[in-house]
Order: sequence, then C-alpha cells, then structure tokens
Amino acid sequence: MWHNSYFFVPAVLLAAAGLYAARTHQRVRHVPHPKGLPGRGLPLLDTAFLAGGPGRVVDTALVRMHLAEQIVINRAGLVTLTGAKPYDAVDQAVHDAVGAAGSRELGALRRTVMRSAAVEEIGDRLADRGLMRRPERLQRARTARRLLWLAMLDVVVFAVLALLLDDHEALHERPDLLIPGFLLLLGAVTLAATSPAKGRITPAGQRQLTLMQGGTPWTPSSGVSPRLTGGAMLGAVALGGLAAAALDDQELVAAMLAAAAEEEAVRQAQASSSASSSSSSSSWSGGYSCGAADSGSTHHHSCGSSHHSSCGSSHSSSCGSSSSCGSSSSSCGSSCGSSCGGS
Repeated sequence: MWHNSYFFVPAVLLAAAGLYAARTHQRVRHVPHPKGLPGRGLPLLDTAFLAGGPGRVVDTALVRMHLAEQIVINRAGLVTLTGAKPYDAVDQAVHDAVGAAGSRELGALRRTVMRSAAVEEIGDRLADRGLMRRPERLQRARTARRLLWLAMLDVVVFAVLALLLDDHEALHERPDLLIPGFLLLLGAVTLAATSPAKGRITPAGQRQLTLMQGGTPWTPSSGVSPRLTGGAMLGAVALGGLAAAALDDQELVAAMLAAAAEEEAVRQAQASSSASSSSSSSSWSGGYSCGAADSGSTHHHSCGSSHHSSCGSSHSSSCGSSSSCGSSSSSCGSSCGSSCGGS
C-alpha cells in the first residue's frame, strides 16, 4: 500500500489549488457596499466608466471641459488650458497632466488621465456598489484556475509514475487508481463551480445601463456644472461615445478619435510583451479594447462600453472604423446587444 503514498503530494496540491480558486472566485463576486441600482441618477463620469471604461471617462470629461471653455483642443490635437478652475477630481487630473506648460498633446494627456487616481477611484466606487468587477480580482481568479489545472495534471503524472514504479508483485501492493480518479473528479467539480465571470460589468451593471439607455435621452443629474448647458449631450457621450452625441465641433471629434486610435496602438504594443500585458491587467485601464480576453458576455465587453471601445474610448480605435468594435452597431455595454467578442 506504500504505492498509494505517491498520491499524497498531488492531493495536497489539488486541495490547496481548489481552496485558492474558490476563495478568489468568492472575492470576484463580493460586493462591499451594496446599495441597489441608482436608476437614472448615476453621476455623469460614473456612467461613462460603466458604459465605456476609463477612456470614456476621459473623453466625457474633456468634452465637458471644452463646452465649459476650460480647455481648447485644436485640430492638431493640442490641449490648452484656459485658466478656469477644475470642476472635480478628473478635471484636476487633466490640469495636473497638462502641467505648468499649459498645453499638452491630446494622446499623451489621455493616457495619463486614464491611469490617474481620480479615474481609478470611479472604477473602485462602481465595484463597491456591485456594478463592476475589479480587474485585479478577475486576474487572480484566472490565475487560480490555471493553478488548479496544473494540480490536476500533477495527479495524472503521479498516477503514471505510480504505475511505472509498481513492481507487479502482490495485488494489494499495487497503487489504487481510484484515488487519482477521485482527485480528478474533485478538481473538475471545483473548476465547474469556479467558472470565471464573463466581463467586468456585473449583471446589476448591465441592468443599470439598460435603465439609463431606455426611455427619453438621459441627462445627468450630477457631475455637470449648473452653469453648463449641454447636459443631454454629455449624457449621450457618457453612454454611447462621441458618435452618439453628434457633436458639432468636427475638429474636436477628429482629434479625439485620433487620440483614441493612438491609445489602442500603444496598448497593443504593450500587450505584445508578457510582462506589460500582465501588469496592465491589474488596473482598470488595462485590457479595455476590442478582442480583450476577458470578454465573452452577450451584452458587454471587458471595458463595458455600451457602443464601442478602445481602452474604453469613445467611437474609435485601431479596429479601423468609426466603431472600435468593428461596426457602429457593436455593443460593449448593452446598447446594441452584441459582444465585441473580445470583460
């Protein structure tokens, strides 16, 4: 019976991997501060994040600042501050990213603000309410499942070794293959029970977007200065991107689309190296693009864009058309009901 001691090590490894997978799966589903759906009262930039990720937040904030004459964006994509005071933390992040020079190229500015603490805080707030899933927890859950697969492979390897090392003497001294069979069954059950979440938007987040996209055009009740007109336009930008807003300033639109495409190109270049890809997946700004690996839901993309996404950007990316998901009818959130096919 000493042959059965071969299965002690893989059994311990499998148990540890199974517990870790179950724990990380539970952490993905955990909601620290459930408050129910806020209906159509979600703030402007929270809506932008839910619908399109960090890039959509930056695009919405820049349009808001442009309408409020806080910034000027020229055809060449240069953002210049006018000296007006920032309205909120994201506006302040834009001011900080521009710096003392007073102007900065739009693409670089967009990348900096996307990764700012102010934008990350919006994602954390949505996750605390149960509307989104934290990317670092999704990454840990995927890693845990890979470890579980490796532990199951160890069971198979040790079972083969036990058979090869068996001296074929007394029947009662041969390894009991029911043990590795049971361990593999246990691993398979754990894999099924810890099936990964599909996308970064939770079912509650999808319902929230549906509430805001239905009925009359959505106008944010918070996140817009009372002195600023164009609330409905900003709501359209937040929910659907620049295309949905139908902005009259075509120079602004062209500059922002070019910046979004540039951001997508940079993201893909970074993802080509395993180290960059691994590190970016742990933040809200990582992995928001067409074809992202953590997508798969029929109603949302990893970035949660309701119309299109390029790192959560509005309307364009390196996908090569006015919609970064490949067509204007594609949906990364739920507005058109199709997946980017890319969380």
